[in-house]
Amino acid sequence: MNIENSTYTTRAQTALATNNVLRNTYMLLSATLLFSAAIAAVTAAMHLPYPGMIITLVGYFGLLFAVNRTANSGWGLVSVFALTGFMGYTLGPIIDVYLTHFSNGAELVTMALGGTGTIFVGMSAYALMSGKRFNQWAGMLTIGILVAFVMGIIAVVFSIPALSLAVSVMFVLLMSGLIVYQTSEIVHGGETNYILATVTLFVTVFNLFLSLLQILGVFQGEE
Repeated sequence: MNIENSTYTTRAQTALATNNVLRNTYMLLSATLLFSAAIAAVTAAMHLPYPGMIITLVGYFGLLFAVNRTANSGWGLVSVFALTGFMGYTLGPIIDVYLTHFSNGAELVTMALGGTGTIFVGMSAYALMSGKRFNQWAGMLTIGILVAFVMGIIAVVFSIPALSLAVSVMFVLLMSGLIVYQTSEIVHGGETNYILATVTLFVTVFNLFLSLLQILGVFQGEE
């Protein structure tokens, strides 16, 4: 009887911890998305220039390193908002380009936002309702994202629109899979740090939005 009670208590504690991580992740994700969106809106309204690929990559990976180093302390929250704020700053000039370059730029941005929200909710719901664990996707997603990232840099450096579009399609698929994977890991206790989980999901949403925006610009943009 004592063994059964101990097992039940352990399971209850595990379920409670998992629920706490999931709740804290979504609360922090919501806050960082709003913060990043506010900075992007200000940056776009002020027509500030894009910082450039090198500064963007150095800033992103530098702040991502800081998040990982401080994820288990109070400074982790500071690092998260620094990272997401910086990403919002880099997003603003891109949105500004679409708003000024395309006559239906506002519509494209709205459609990209709607598509991002729909995919995120749909993939998250699938992960939560399926009850499955998708940890076997980890290697495939890591390799896929690395390949797409390198291809994206090549497309920018050598100005290859077709490759850039292909990378955007790849990122939509990869980010959709990453949402399922990360949500599943939280639910099944594979990810116990809500700060790291938040950053993963934020980057996923960020890349998903940019990829959808580029795809929509190619196929539905009106100059």
